[in-house]
Amino acid sequence: MRNFTLGSQPSSPYLQWFSKKLISTFSEHGFCYKDEAVDPLQLVFHFITEDDIKPFRRKAQATFVVSILESHGKPYDLFTEVYPFLIRSLANHFIYVNHQSGKTTLHFLTPEQGCYSIEYREGDDVELFFTKVYKRLQPLTCSQLVIDNHYSEDLPADLWAGDRITRSLSTSGKKLDELNLLPAPFPLEHYLSKRDLRHLQKLYGLGGLSYGNLSARCDDEHFWMSASGIDKSNMTEIGRDMLYIKGYNEENNHIEVSIPPNIQPKRASVDAIEHWMIYKEHPKVGAIVHIHAWMDGIEATEINYPCGTIELAETVASLVRQAEKPEEAVIGLKNHGLTITGTSLENIFDRIEGKIQNQVPMS
Repeated sequence: MRNFTLGSQPSSPYLQWFSKKLISTFSEHGFCYKDEAVDPLQLVFHFITEDDIKPFRRKAQATFVVSILESHGKPYDLFTEVYPFLIRSLANHFIYVNHQSGKTTLHFLTPEQGCYSIEYREGDDVELFFTKVYKRLQPLTCSQLVIDNHYSEDLPADLWAGDRITRSLSTSGKKLDELNLLPAPFPLEHYLSKRDLRHLQKLYGLGGLSYGNLSARCDDEHFWMSASGIDKSNMTEIGRDMLYIKGYNEENNHIEVSIPPNIQPKRASVDAIEHWMIYKEHPKVGAIVHIHAWMDGIEATEINYPCGTIELAETVASLVRQAEKPEEAVIGLKNHGLTITGTSLENIFDRIEGKIQNQVPMS
């Protein structure tokens, strides 16, 4: 049962109307509205104001929270001023409603800093407008996260200090920084209370929020990958900065990670499931880089599924499969960035240098 509810009550006449239309639209498409939070809970629409940002503390990863904030007049800078509201409200997605010059624009923001918009003017087809909202959100709310890790202290001793592949990863992380492709990790601790940080840690294992990742194949079954929430330009420690990925445990829905003994590991990048799928299917792929940037003339996904979901991984893997040379593919992630495969990390950087656009087009 796809239960959904309101995490808080809307504070303005417009948002009250907006919430009623959300309830009726999602109900018409098979969701079941509940007056209060019940288990299992698929989706929460959580209304906040600038002066009252009380986060909705979900009980399970599967609950998808969409926070909603309304404003009038010239909109704020979406990333420097609005993005922190997404973080502070502990949301999976954010709708920034802006009224200006006779039109209402919904800006949809993702934790990966993706952004796209839908406009509505008085006299427009209301049902069509909310159908567009539904089509934007429904695939995301029903996607399956693969972000749990299972750590085993079984990394072979000769890898405790790394190897030529981890040295290549470290060098490539510095290369990303030189190319200005490493946005600074978002400072969660500046915007969240200790209680909210503990909540995120409990649900998602989040120790930080950074953008982009890279990996390199070890053999037919394993690969090294950058960890989550770290500075990719300064990767030095095995088990924290760089992780040895053994595979995906489908039964328990987690990533298997091998670490040295007596170390407190970082979580694997959320894109580990995507990289695993690509390596498993394409033995000629020796490395993968994900960046928040763009290139002209590339194939792109149709839906901006959240990072770390089976659906995004399957979509990217499918586009890699369709590429003329899967081992040298450049795949666009809508409103998000690029996943690039190569025979090696060096191969990837040789191919993309001078072709990268730092601004991701939004639609």
